[in-house]
Amino acid sequence: MKQRNRTTFRPNRKLLSCALASCLAMAAPHVMAQSTSATLRGAVTADSTVTVTNVDTGLTRTTKATNGNYNIGGLPPGTYRIEVTAGGQTSSRAVTLAVGQTATLNLQDAPPVSAPAGDATTLDTVRVTAPALVETKTSEVVTYVSQKQIELLPQNSRNFLAFADTVPGMQLVTSGNGDETQLRSGAQGASQINVFIDGVGQKNYVTPGGITGQDDSRGNPFPQLAIGEYKVITSNYKAEYDQISSAAVTAVTKSGTNEFTGSLFVDRYSDEWRKASPAEEVAGRKSPEKTEQYGFALGGPIIQDKLHFFVTYEAKDYVVPDVIKAPTQVNTALLPSSITSQYGLTSRPFNQDVYFGKLSWQASDAHLLEFSARYRDEVGILGVGGVNAPSAATALTNNETRYDLRSLYSTQDWMNDAHITYEKAAYNPRPLTAAPSNRYTVVDPNNPGNLTLQVLNTGGGPNYQDKGQKGWGLQNDFTFYGWQDHTLKAGIKYKSVDLTAFQQFPPYPRYWYDVIESMTQPYRIEYTSPRVGRTPFVESSNKQLGLYIQDDWQVSEKLVLNMGIRWDYEEIPSYEDYVLDPAIAAALRGWTNIRNTDYDIENYISNGSNRKSDKDNFAPRLGFSYDLLGDQRHVIFGGAGRSYDRNLFDYMAREFYGGAFTTYTINFNTPVHACNPSASCIPFNAALLTPEGLAAYAASNPVAGGEVNLLNNDLETPYADQFSIGMRNIVTLWGTDWTTSATLSHIRGYEGIYFRLGNRYPNGSFRDPAFPNATWGRQPWGQAIPGYGSLILADNGIETKLNSLLLSVEKPYTEQSPWSVTLAYTYSDAKENRTNSSTGETYVFDYAYVGDDYYTSTGVPKHRLVATGIVGLPWGITASSKLTLASHTPRNATNCYNAATTDNCFYDPYEPDGSIGYKQFDLALQKVWDTGSDIKLRVRADLLNAFNWRNWTDYDDWRGTPNNANANFGERSGNGIRWPTRTFKLSFGLDW
Repeated sequence: MKQRNRTTFRPNRKLLSCALASCLAMAAPHVMAQSTSATLRGAVTADSTVTVTNVDTGLTRTTKATNGNYNIGGLPPGTYRIEVTAGGQTSSRAVTLAVGQTATLNLQDAPPVSAPAGDATTLDTVRVTAPALVETKTSEVVTYVSQKQIELLPQNSRNFLAFADTVPGMQLVTSGNGDETQLRSGAQGASQINVFIDGVGQKNYVTPGGITGQDDSRGNPFPQLAIGEYKVITSNYKAEYDQISSAAVTAVTKSGTNEFTGSLFVDRYSDEWRKASPAEEVAGRKSPEKTEQYGFALGGPIIQDKLHFFVTYEAKDYVVPDVIKAPTQVNTALLPSSITSQYGLTSRPFNQDVYFGKLSWQASDAHLLEFSARYRDEVGILGVGGVNAPSAATALTNNETRYDLRSLYSTQDWMNDAHITYEKAAYNPRPLTAAPSNRYTVVDPNNPGNLTLQVLNTGGGPNYQDKGQKGWGLQNDFTFYGWQDHTLKAGIKYKSVDLTAFQQFPPYPRYWYDVIESMTQPYRIEYTSPRVGRTPFVESSNKQLGLYIQDDWQVSEKLVLNMGIRWDYEEIPSYEDYVLDPAIAAALRGWTNIRNTDYDIENYISNGSNRKSDKDNFAPRLGFSYDLLGDQRHVIFGGAGRSYDRNLFDYMAREFYGGAFTTYTINFNTPVHACNPSASCIPFNAALLTPEGLAAYAASNPVAGGEVNLLNNDLETPYADQFSIGMRNIVTLWGTDWTTSATLSHIRGYEGIYFRLGNRYPNGSFRDPAFPNATWGRQPWGQAIPGYGSLILADNGIETKLNSLLLSVEKPYTEQSPWSVTLAYTYSDAKENRTNSSTGETYVFDYAYVGDDYYTSTGVPKHRLVATGIVGLPWGITASSKLTLASHTPRNATNCYNAATTDNCFYDPYEPDGSIGYKQFDLALQKVWDTGSDIKLRVRADLLNAFNWRNWTDYDDWRGTPNNANANFGERSGNGIRWPTRTFKLSFGLDW
């Protein structure tokens, strides 16, 4: 591999800055948010007055026709009565608008075929006859998720993001044991996602997962009862979207209405209501399991037509099954009973509480004020299963608080959407057992004398972290409609956020035992000790600024152009002001190994003034749509654009905590684990099994340094370039309209951060010069910085590329046609220049650099199909189903079999045999009883994985050694599966 040459789009910064500032000054007298409000526009007779009224809240907007057109923005999603007054005559009709939708509805005497009209004089008539307008003329690659889908489709988690996987190009990725649920799109990881709720981004700035609270959590980011509907934009979003390089989810929360309404639910299943897993079948019993979810929602008027409230609460109480087992390569018959007696089935708890409340005040016909608050609290036990005994678990605490004060002001020619926000999120994993850990091993039979396999871990867990974000923000969108055929939108966002990070791995000593050699005398001890003069706790008061302007230009009746540009900037004081310890800087400058190597150490030595924030994050975004017949039924669309994400603070903080602890490794010279006598290879000393003995050893063997992590002084911001072309159609089949979409998409991700080994041999090489033909292995791990440990360098360089075909078909559910069908198919050709980068891997130690070689992405199946159906049946019964099919997700593998020697191995991901790698079919049946009062009783049954299909997770990824193939390569190697097994879940609810 070679160091790649980075080429980045770098426009004239001063020119573009002036252009942005000038446009903002002209278009936005106020100071931005991703809009969840809908816009209704179209043609109308010249002298018309158009009034729209939300039938649930009384919100009213009025505009007069301009040159035969009208444009009304700032409309919360919902059902509206539209009144058109012209020549003393008034006509009325009703429509339903979706979140963030720009809908075209022509209001001349003859309505378009795709937007049927109907008189709407009463609320009941409005609710029955209001059709949902279909948005076909957007250039974005977008799909809507309706309230009907959220309410009725089968599910087991009540995570509203689960329905996003019905969108082409999206995956809801759940770890095999369910401990982590994250949303992903294409070849990029979950961290590149952003979710906007009521226009406010929920970005996680510190740890992976995309949004706060989703790192290592099976919890829900938001109470599902509070979500009205949402849309998913997989690429080519407009300039208003920020801190994202993958997909955007924009959701709107529910509001109170003029009617008092409420809902409560309880759902449950247990191990008695599901099929046994393969591991449980072997054991002859099931692990205890319990899943209980419950909650309520209340909403209504405080002042009719003026002030409304909405509150909700949801909770989870889980007992999660797991299994402790040895690696498949190990013959358990050779292990002592004290080890094997701890194998078997186990369980662990998880609990979550989520609260949300919202006040909506219609101060005037033009002015809407909203205040919302959310609190999330959860505690879970992680790290149990596999070779980890319950005592080795990690206790994870997630807390999150968010507030949003919003002002939406709308006139005939312009609209202003302002937010003041506050957020606080904490991620705090700790060892469940505050004690040293024991790691029991055997020699790997495939690599005798070289590698060891862990067969059981007990005692204190390895994970101790304290990370989070806290701060406030101001954001505003200003939209101007007064320029004929143009909709101008401009905005600014400013955030002041304090980011914190601390970690210590491991927090307690680790004692390594070879169970064949001795169960009482370890052959190795590892422990960490704070490094004098360094603090492992990092805090950075970051400042973020974003500016954008965009123009949606109706060039003609058929052609719409979307043009925009945004600029983002972030100050990171912990990075910019960092001063490397002068002693470390002197050691690096005097280190002869790197004087003639393939990098310049001066690019990583920071003196507090040679680092600057990346100011070049200009992101142009262009799109178009062309309505072939001018009736919105056949539209060609496409676009190209750039979008910038951000470097996670967890990566930026490694310069601090990566060198804050000295790691001591003490080896004991034993027959099986022989070592050369030195300060770290000594005869066994029982005193080292005590804290006092370890402290004495550290005192008598002082280490000036330890591992040193350094960031490049010119780090850049990760970004993606997106290109798409597609066509949407509305076709009439069996007397009802179906919407279809076909899109070709190309997305390139650049500048992902990664960490590599900076050590070099005395001649400056990365490979051992004694093995001149080596292209694998032989790294200079023993060649540490004099007086310190290894050198780890951080650079930009991770890249992904994706070519995809996105196909969708939808027949929506309506009162007149109470059934729906959706089909979403995705073909993905995904590549990455570091395997597992799409699943979160950031370390590259096998090569000196990431290079120009691309590998099959290990996070994206080539084929994926999701189909759903909902049908209303007699007697208040509704049935629904969901089918998910996917080809195998490629797995990471190293190829030594096709190499000349083991010094010439290489990355070689593969797909296990079999055309279908994942399949699941879910069913749900719901019955609603009208009790004769305002209260309705709901009973619902979900059958998850109805055919008990098993989606295996354990495969033998070892290809073998040169000319000695592993006969079991690619074969299933264990009983691990992705949950659930066939599970019956029962729910009860009341609605009023």
